[in-house]
Amino acid sequence: MRITNRAVAGVLFWPILCAAGPGYAQAPPRPNVVLIIADDLGRDDCGAFGNPSVKTPNIDRLARGGMRFDRAFVTASSCSPSRSSLITGRYPHNTGAEELHQPLPDDQVGFVEKLRSAGYWTAAAGKWHLGKTAKSRFDLVREANPAGFQLPADHDARTAMIVPGTNAAKSGCDQWVRVLRDRPKDRPFFLWLAALDPHRDYEPNTIPVPHRPEDVVIPPYLPDLPDVRKDLALYYDEIGRLDGYVGAVLAEIDRQGIAGDTLVLFLSDNGRPFPRCKTTLYDSGIKTPLIARWPGHIPPDSRCGRLVSTVDIAPTLLKLAGVVPGTTFQGQDLAPLFKDPAAMVRERIFAERNWHDYLAHGRAARSERFKYIKNDDAQNPLTPPADAVRSLTFTAMRRLRDLGKLPPIQSACFVHPRPVEELYDTDADPHELVNLANDPAHAAVLKALRRDLAEWARETGDVVPDRPSPDEFDRETGEPLPNRVRPRPTKPSAKARGR
Repeated sequence: MRITNRAVAGVLFWPILCAAGPGYAQAPPRPNVVLIIADDLGRDDCGAFGNPSVKTPNIDRLARGGMRFDRAFVTASSCSPSRSSLITGRYPHNTGAEELHQPLPDDQVGFVEKLRSAGYWTAAAGKWHLGKTAKSRFDLVREANPAGFQLPADHDARTAMIVPGTNAAKSGCDQWVRVLRDRPKDRPFFLWLAALDPHRDYEPNTIPVPHRPEDVVIPPYLPDLPDVRKDLALYYDEIGRLDGYVGAVLAEIDRQGIAGDTLVLFLSDNGRPFPRCKTTLYDSGIKTPLIARWPGHIPPDSRCGRLVSTVDIAPTLLKLAGVVPGTTFQGQDLAPLFKDPAAMVRERIFAERNWHDYLAHGRAARSERFKYIKNDDAQNPLTPPADAVRSLTFTAMRRLRDLGKLPPIQSACFVHPRPVEELYDTDADPHELVNLANDPAHAAVLKALRRDLAEWARETGDVVPDRPSPDEFDRETGEPLPNRVRPRPTKPSAKARGR
């Protein structure tokens, strides 16, 4: 099995094809690219992926116009490491920014500057979580500006999930449409549009018609309690607000008449910010709601069940732009799936769990059916992020635990030590509740995935740190500890630590 990326041979001939006369195949058009990144949106929490209760009409419309990916995964279920991996096309531990809040080091190569060198106009708008160096790779960066939020004068009423006023500004999407309008019209463009929704903290009246607690879908690893339902309903409301901004962007693309020339990608940086989701290696943490729409190039209302990873997006966009990715990019080209959703691009995805508020180190390898998790931090409980520890949900779970009424399948956040190895049949057990690591009937599967993970670790230079970063928050209350460090330091150069 080979994991490292090789540039697709056809890309090497791009300059020849562009200059070719009659009798030669013509190069495909270079698309504009709009990349929309949700913040902490679980893959199962929009209508396009099967949730019957959450209101996402615009995301659903985007999906009907393009392709939904049923097995798309992030490389880390943690905000900034996931984004650093996305922009560099490298696994988090190879970026030098694998822990939360670490800025991307100067020596990292990303796809944005390569698009810019190839003639693209590049801009970012909304949440920024990559540090100062990455900003310089864009022609324009407009960070979220809640205090200065104002809807465009001709705002489309069809996206009325947006509530005018400062409450709406907290979505982090206040500059999205404006940047799309301000772009130069004489060259292709790339937009990195990043939301703050549906990241915690939550408050009521986010959207005109809030979701009702009685309608939310509760996964089996969370207790069905009034506070949990209330928490999920508020989370749904922020998803609804995000959906309104997605609709505003789609409407602006239509207004400019560029839908057929524009690849729109929608995804989340990690799973929902609830216990046993965000920061974990379960599918509830690393599975992302990836949608791709490019009229005329991607069949509408199509689905792809093949494995894809967000580490694959950078080389894919470069390939579509006619740029040779180079050896630093570790992902695969996903473009063949746009034409043939059954094409085999990769046999495994790999994900990692590093420091995010608490000491952590874990790795996962997943086939289309089975998931293998190796926990190097098994001595500690699977504590969710500090803001989730302070949530209504975790507080309710802690009360049940103290009363001895929290069932085992809802106790993962409190149990320690945890298993060093976990194995799940994700077809039969999609919520990954039955650990098959000690089941003799699955010994061969365990051995194969264990071997593949070890090979990936060798090829990418992944090691368990001798001095892991310690907890910076209390695991029971989520309150900061005296040793909390801001800003967090970068790690040694990734060039010295592996690929």
